Amino acid sequence: MTLYLINILLALVWTAITGSFSLANMVLGFLLGSFALYLIREQVGSLGYFRRGVKIFSLAVLFLYELVLSASRVAKLVLSPKMHLKPGIFSYPLTVDRDFEITLLANLITLTPGTLSVDVSEDRKTLFVHALDCSDVEALRSDIAEGFERKIMEAFR
Repeated sequence: MTLYLINILLALVWTAITGSFSLANMVLGFLLGSFALYLIREQVGSLGYFRRGVKIFSLAVLFLYELVLSASRVAKLVLSPKMHLKPGIFSYPLTVDRDFEITLLANLITLTPGTLSVDVSEDRKTLFVHALDCSDVEALRSDIAEGFERKIMEAFR
């Protein structure tokens, strides 16, 4: 986390030196700061910082893929003449146990069309999810476990 703050500080220094506080210049400063930290990675111990960045990017790509895929599924269901839906709420046993990870998983599920995170149990071991089509609950559980939850654990542990 400290290296991330150093990288932001380097980006701010870059924008101050160039005199342009635009978003594009800030991103360029962040990338230049990342490159500078990469050059001295053995000295500052930043190997994990760059691996984590790649894994967070991988999580973002998975989210965008799931977003497009589920949006097309929901559109197909809505546009079909006969809706063969079985909406319902199912329980999902959580593997993630930190508040940030549970919140991120719940938000990613909610932002994906066709699903909605409803509640977390008091012991934080179960997430209750509403799905537009609960005809195959085990498939939904495995999709979450092998998709979002696995990527969250890779990125933040």
